[in-house]
Amino acid sequence: MSLPALSTDVMLPALPAIGDDLGAARRNDVQFVVTALFLGLGLGQMAFGPLSDRFGRRTAIHTGVVLFMTGCLMSVFAPTFEVMIASRVLQGIGVAGPRIVIIALVRDQYEGRQMARLMSFAMAVFILVPAVAPALGQGILWLGGWRAIFAMLFAVAAIAFAWFALRQPETLPVARRRPFSPRTIGGAVLEILRIRTALGYTLATGCVLASFVAYLSSAQQIFQEAYRTGALFPAYFGTLALAIGCASLMNGRVVLKHGMRRVAMTATVSITLASVVSWPLAWAFDGLPPLWLFMAYMLVVFSSVGFLFGNLNALAMEPLGHIAGVGASVVASLPTFIALPLGALVGLNFDGTMYAHIAAYAVFGAGAFAAMKWAEGEGGAPRSRDPVRGEAADEKA
Repeated sequence: MSLPALSTDVMLPALPAIGDDLGAARRNDVQFVVTALFLGLGLGQMAFGPLSDRFGRRTAIHTGVVLFMTGCLMSVFAPTFEVMIASRVLQGIGVAGPRIVIIALVRDQYEGRQMARLMSFAMAVFILVPAVAPALGQGILWLGGWRAIFAMLFAVAAIAFAWFALRQPETLPVARRRPFSPRTIGGAVLEILRIRTALGYTLATGCVLASFVAYLSSAQQIFQEAYRTGALFPAYFGTLALAIGCASLMNGRVVLKHGMRRVAMTATVSITLASVVSWPLAWAFDGLPPLWLFMAYMLVVFSSVGFLFGNLNALAMEPLGHIAGVGASVVASLPTFIALPLGALVGLNFDGTMYAHIAAYAVFGAGAFAAMKWAEGEGGAPRSRDPVRGEAADEKA
């Protein structure tokens, strides 16, 4: 489960070196090394859920990891920037396998508190990876150059593949497998588009993810070029990653008291208001507020994001229980396709100031709030269907 985060964050310190060595036309073009992975991830997520329902969990995960390893080898030997981008798309397609199927594999074996315990353990590892990945990438860059980073990713994937192959039995019996066809995926997409609640929360997830893509694609330039943090970039990046992780863990308790909808609404309002307040402050400092002020603002934004992802995904999936496998793939993929062009547009317009980013976070936060309000309007899910709170709690609210 940590492979997507590791493959995204570990090469952030190496982006300038990759662009210089492979001849990126413009400085901001190195951001495609990040966004190409998200493109592949969106494409792969559409397919791996239904594939795992047809051919089994082990086969789907093995296939994904092999594709990811192939993409890593392409990156190690990439002669041009175009080959590098193609290899990153392939890595994204491959890593979508474990990203999607592991959750189904756990659900095949466990439910209730036992499933929550295992997923909490996995989440703890997942939170740790973004916090340490840039520092790991920085160390490898110093010791062996940027190509060694992709060699490390290949080695990690190979170890995961071998351990998984030896230790993990198949969890989906042949009798429970379902046929795979593009028509199945297309039908699920059309059904989600017809269900207002599912579509609304999927659109909201896309808006939140867009702000995340915008940040990830330009984080190295923000910290190392605009704020000149140098070798301390991994420390600042890790601090914000931990903010998301801590908020995600806190959400497990907060949501039981206040419900998914209320928590999600509050978080989007926090992002929007913090951005609206921070934008004139950016003007006061010619587009680049002091680092401490920028970090304070981003801690508010990223803590709010930590409260959003899990809740929005659960709310989007709530009316899709009858197509859970395919529905999970679609609900994971559509936000990526929404977020990718929006986030990339913001990142590519980075000019050494924070005007574009802060304004975009305000717009994306407001868009997520509007999508959620629309989802809860006429035709949305009834209040009593919030699985965390239950009917009585909603009536009380």
